[in-house]
Amino acid sequence: MPAQIKSPEPNEFAEFYSDYIRRADARGNVTSALASQVTEVRSALGGLSDSQARFRNGPAEWSIKEVVSHLIDGERVFSYRLLRISRKDKTPLPGFEQGDYVRESGADEMPFNDLLDEFESLRRANILAVKNMSEEAVAQVGTASGMPISARALIYILVGHVEHHMASLKEKYLPFA
Repeated sequence: MPAQIKSPEPNEFAEFYSDYIRRADARGNVTSALASQVTEVRSALGGLSDSQARFRNGPAEWSIKEVVSHLIDGERVFSYRLLRISRKDKTPLPGFEQGDYVRESGADEMPFNDLLDEFESLRRANILAVKNMSEEAVAQVGTASGMPISARALIYILVGHVEHHMASLKEKYLPFA
């Protein structure tokens, strides 16, 4: 793996992911951020009870449990894309409807600590996968949701996606949960 994975160029990801890339860039070393986020998520959310984690910021909003379930879904989907693209698989990969995934997750009925453990397990597996990628693998470009995307961009998206949702939780949820 490269010592430092440089930020992806704008042609390596869809505009939709710009905020995630920017947030990951702000962290500096993206590989260090992958590991740091495990502790950060646990520190910010680990003290919540199951009932507190069911808090919604509004009737149409996701609960904290559902947000964590969405982080889990994102971790799985982005890492699957990362695996395929880093292995030079040029098969176009489909998008996914995040709202449907959250609705079908049943997250509010799961023990909150299980959700946090699942996120941590997936992230630790992704850290190892990224650690063992060659520079050539990180530079590969494929297609997801009908748009070009690089393995490097997907690594940044893993970090930026968590940054985005944790910022939202801290601003809109945690003061009230």
